[in-house]
Amino acid sequence: MAKELILVVDDEEDILELLIFNLKTEKFNVISATSGEEALMKAASELPDLIVLDLMLPGINGLEVTKLLKNNSKTGLIPIIMLTAKGEDSDIITGLELGADDYITKPFSPKVIAARIKAVLRRKTRKDPEDMNIITIHDLIIHPGHREVLVNGKQIHLTFTEFGIFHYLAQRPGWVFTRAQIVDSVKGEDYFVTDRSVDVQIAGLRKKLGSAGKYIETVRGVGYRFREQGRLKVEG
Repeated sequence: MAKELILVVDDEEDILELLIFNLKTEKFNVISATSGEEALMKAASELPDLIVLDLMLPGINGLEVTKLLKNNSKTGLIPIIMLTAKGEDSDIITGLELGADDYITKPFSPKVIAARIKAVLRRKTRKDPEDMNIITIHDLIIHPGHREVLVNGKQIHLTFTEFGIFHYLAQRPGWVFTRAQIVDSVKGEDYFVTDRSVDVQIAGLRKKLGSAGKYIETVRGVGYRFREQGRLKVEG
C-alpha cells in the first residue's frame, strides 16, 4: 500500500535534505519546495496528504502560504505542520488561527517530526461520519463536506479555524463549551493558545455571519454555546 505523500517546504538546503531523508526512512513519499510560491504550486498540483511548512521563506512567507492554502477549496483540507526558528508566541498563534494543525520549533528531532506527522494523519482519518452531516436551522445551512456555510442562501467565507469552531458549536446546540474544549476539538490536544485567540475567532465569526451571528452566545465566565432555538435538523 502506498504511503502518504508529504510536501516539505524549507529554503535551507541542509534542513530540507535532513527532513526528506528521515521521512523517506519512515516510508513516506516526499516532495519538496524551497519557496512559498513553489509550495502553493505543488500543493495545488500534487495534493499532498500533509505539508511540513517553514514560516521563514523568501517571497511569500509561511503564514501567507497557510492562509492561501486554507482559503482555497482545493487545498483547504490538507493538514499543515509549521516549522519555525523563531519560537515566538505570536507566530504560533497566528499560524494556528489561520488553520495550521501543529507546530515544531527549530532545532528539532526528525523522529519527533515523524511522530507529529503520524499523529496529525491519524486525527485526519479518525473523523466521525456524523461530523459530516449537514446541519440546517432556520436561515442557516452548514455543510461540513464542502466546509461551506450559507445564510439565507448566501455563502459566507470562513477561515479553516472559524469553520471548525462554528461547526463544533452548532453540532450540539445548547451545550456550553469552554475555550479549552473548543480549541481541543478543532486543533487536537497540546497546542499553545490563549483565551484571547478563541475570543478573536468568535468575534470574526459573528461579524462575517451577520444576522446569524446571534446563534453564538457568550456564557460569562465559562465559554460559548450555539443558541438552542427552534428545531435543529440534521441530515445524513
